[in-house]
Amino acid sequence: METLITILVGVLVTVAVYLLLSRNLIRVILGTAILSHAVHLLLMTMGGLKKGNVPILGENAESYTDALPQALILTAIVISFAVTAFLLVLAYRTYKETGTDDLDALRGVKDE
Repeated sequence: METLITILVGVLVTVAVYLLLSRNLIRVILGTAILSHAVHLLLMTMGGLKKGNVPILGENAESYTDALPQALILTAIVISFAVTAFLLVLAYRTYKETGTDDLDALRGVKDE
């Protein structure tokens, strides 16, 4: 199962890099969102599934499940959604001001 998830992470990173290399601003934003989700999936896969009791002090549990990696990934997901929303608002505002979402046109200088 972990091999399948690793292949999925590779496919997501490939799609994200393809979108990041695009000239369209919306595709670049979607590429960053897909890349962040690929990293979240990779980190969850690396953490693995641990079975055990809840980590309560005072109990003599031989094995317990640490909830910190899941909490950190959940926080990272919320932050990536907020950053994606902010970038989409910036892209909308840029399009309203300039009338284009082509990154080459937004550079403002011509290539030699």
